[in-house]
Amino acid sequence: MKKLLFVTVLIFSLISCSDNKKAVNDDTEKNNSFAVLYPNVRTGNRTFDIAYRIAVGDLFSNIQEHKSELTGNEEPVIIAGIDYSRPWVRDAAINSWNGGSFIVPEIAENTLFSIVKKRDNGKYRIIGQYWDAIIWVTGAWNHYLVTGDRAFLEKAFNVSKDEIEFLERTEFNRDYHLFRGLGWSDGVAEYPEKYAKAGGHSDAFRWPEFNKEKAATTGHGIPMMSTYANTLYYNAYKILKKMSDELGGNEGEKWDDKAAKIKEAINNHLWNDSTGQYNLYIDEDGICEIQEALANTYAIMFGITNDKQTKLIFENQHISSAGITCGWPELPRFKEMNKDGMTFGRHNVTVWPHIQGMWADVAAKNREVDKFAFEFRTLANHAVRDMQFSEMYHPVSGARYGGMQIGGGGKIVLWQSTRRQTWAATAFIRMVYNGIFGIRLNNEGVEFFPVVPKELSDIKMTNLKYRNMILNISIKGSGTEIESFKVNGAEKDKASISNRERGVQNIEIRLN
Repeated sequence: MKKLLFVTVLIFSLISCSDNKKAVNDDTEKNNSFAVLYPNVRTGNRTFDIAYRIAVGDLFSNIQEHKSELTGNEEPVIIAGIDYSRPWVRDAAINSWNGGSFIVPEIAENTLFSIVKKRDNGKYRIIGQYWDAIIWVTGAWNHYLVTGDRAFLEKAFNVSKDEIEFLERTEFNRDYHLFRGLGWSDGVAEYPEKYAKAGGHSDAFRWPEFNKEKAATTGHGIPMMSTYANTLYYNAYKILKKMSDELGGNEGEKWDDKAAKIKEAINNHLWNDSTGQYNLYIDEDGICEIQEALANTYAIMFGITNDKQTKLIFENQHISSAGITCGWPELPRFKEMNKDGMTFGRHNVTVWPHIQGMWADVAAKNREVDKFAFEFRTLANHAVRDMQFSEMYHPVSGARYGGMQIGGGGKIVLWQSTRRQTWAATAFIRMVYNGIFGIRLNNEGVEFFPVVPKELSDIKMTNLKYRNMILNISIKGSGTEIESFKVNGAEKDKASISNRERGVQNIEIRLN
């Protein structure tokens, strides 16, 4: 047996032990020294192998100490990027979901709980962008599927319930049966003029301050109901049912019923037959038909689409030469600036790797091999060229590019693409784990649906920690069709492994 490769990550507390002895909310103080089992990947393709190593390096470079809102302790967490000093709610959920829970499970757990606080009434709240903070539920459920930690699940279930019940009281529009909230971007560069009028600020969530006569009378005040936000609420309801069932509760039917109703509302109010896509949003003034890549991706990923809708989205989604664009078409105010064909809005027609990662995931799951391979190759090439994963890229040149956005004084200026952005790096890790190796988790175990581009034929991953197992996976051949599946030398009828197994599991997959 090959010797397992351990990397010890030592993160020393900046505060003396005597100052940190008190436990907050019954959380015991943790030792901030972790043994990390590093999953090694070899594809035989130098570019892909280097890109994976850069991705893991960017992830580790962004593990920093941060004071947890829940425990009050300084703990190692995954921050948003090298140009940031803290975790953000979306980044925390996505980075855990993209592979952080496999690679650094204790730190991923710290990260998830670092953005949770307990209010005076004893209820939990998730800190951050209120309209999509509910993505935390998805990250938390994935973390449980990886680790099998029931104590974590019990706490996560309570956090998830408290958060969604609060948002039901404050942001739910009963006339539409949808939640109010922005799309994937917090910046005004994603939105048409109506929602770009935020007093000269780049932050779209400040819109109610400057449009009080149009603001919603409850909650934060933004009246739009976006497809993006509502896909996350739908998935949160589905996960709440799974959490309840897993813990032996009796609330599953309630959450399932809410999920069914919001799915119906999304398809009734936000699906657009004429474009073959979901609209960006609906509000009291009507719909906005701008294409939002992440909303369409999540609609497929979470099972909101039917087969026809899935097919239409794959056919109609705009893809640039540098990868899937965050939105389409160009907003008029940016199109007017685009005299040279090289000037684009920051959140309008640019390429964001964390969106590439999600799109590649659904492409792989739906056996859209060419679409998956394109995003995988493109992102790998960008990372190896720059020796890092950048926040975003130019849709034509593929260069690091921050896009045009409102800056100081209300003027539209060129912003930066931040460096070593964690969710950009973990997006590539997701492509490797979920796409190439086809890892699909459920509450019974792991199923394998590999998608191997034609230039690869002999790939391996070793030392992937999953629950009480170490998975070593080798795949021979390319494509998607499994010819044989073996575990520890024994042929299996189904390409899966139960989460009840223990120890080293040597998995051999042959594709035809």
